[in-house]
Amino acid sequence: MLTLTTTEELAVFCERAAFAPYVTVDTEFLRERTYYSKLCLVQLAIPGDAQGDAVLVDPLAKAMTLEPLYELFRNENVVKVFHAARQDLEIFFIEGGVIPKPLFDTQVAAMVAGFGEQVGYETLVRKIAHAPLDKSSRFTDWSRRPLTDAQKTYALADVTHLRVIYEFLAADLEKSGRREWVEEELGVLEDPATYVVEPDDAWKRLKTRTNSGRFLAVVRELAKFREIYAQTRNIPRSRVIKDDALLELASTRPATLEDLSRSRLLLREARKGDIAEGILLAVKVGIETPAEDQPKPDRSRDKMQVNPALADLLRVLLKAKSEQLGVAQKLIASSADLDEIAAGRRDAKSLAGWRHTAFGKDALLLCEGRLALRAKGQSVEVFEL
Repeated sequence: MLTLTTTEELAVFCERAAFAPYVTVDTEFLRERTYYSKLCLVQLAIPGDAQGDAVLVDPLAKAMTLEPLYELFRNENVVKVFHAARQDLEIFFIEGGVIPKPLFDTQVAAMVAGFGEQVGYETLVRKIAHAPLDKSSRFTDWSRRPLTDAQKTYALADVTHLRVIYEFLAADLEKSGRREWVEEELGVLEDPATYVVEPDDAWKRLKTRTNSGRFLAVVRELAKFREIYAQTRNIPRSRVIKDDALLELASTRPATLEDLSRSRLLLREARKGDIAEGILLAVKVGIETPAEDQPKPDRSRDKMQVNPALADLLRVLLKAKSEQLGVAQKLIASSADLDEIAAGRRDAKSLAGWRHTAFGKDALLLCEGRLALRAKGQSVEVFEL
């Protein structure tokens, strides 16, 4: 197992990879104690079984920089293949300011190709590569050196089997004419905005049970403070304020350190020092936010008049189309999408792009009374009236 520990060694591999049709990529990282992922290992493979066609790259080695890899990521003549790419792409975007293009995600492709919802890598290895996969090293400490042979074997398998999976899925998509479906889905992963968390928008990730503008203003300021504090110190959000504690603070609105001491959920470290001062200031700013500047909750769904019978029919149609096409239901449409369509809205995600072809067109015909469903044996038949 070849482990690259210098920039020069990585550059040699990347020069070879620049002439390959694709390169498979995976990473091992730690994130339990940091805000940003700590990259510990990069695995790369190109087609072939020769020595050096699959390598491990040690980003923690003193003589290693990843610029040759980033240059390969910018080379649009080579497809970069990942499985469940989001976290890997976030690391490379944060570390190197680059998003690999063109991109292929085998998890997305497998959902389009009929392998079910959020199919795991191990499942694809078993079903496509017909090989066993030892996952015993999955939760080891990847920052410790030297790596064990078991760790190296596990890590390398994540890109060697991926070659077989990619070639199978790519051929399947070309045959079915669905390559563009996958490319459309990958647009979100290729968008830099996917990996940037703006402190002003951090509150939107929290699930609240009230539409009070004043409450949401306090939530927004607390979430903003937490995000900035966690980012600047590179610690997890939960080490600053846990979600449930943040919502508790937005309800109780403490004004003094004594008020903070009464919190049931706040961490002991957050009841004093910089965090405590930040909390109190955030609460004060939230309370004093003018009504016109308070967050405006999206009440559009509350006002929707969903036709429950039509929503049920749309769910049956979705199941029928999913089985007919061999595409995972959740990839085509969410339950919220179906409710929006049943309420008369026509801006649902499932009515645009490849989803319109796969489902949206028939969904609209059903809403217009021009399409019907009937039981046929163990399945549902769809036909136009």
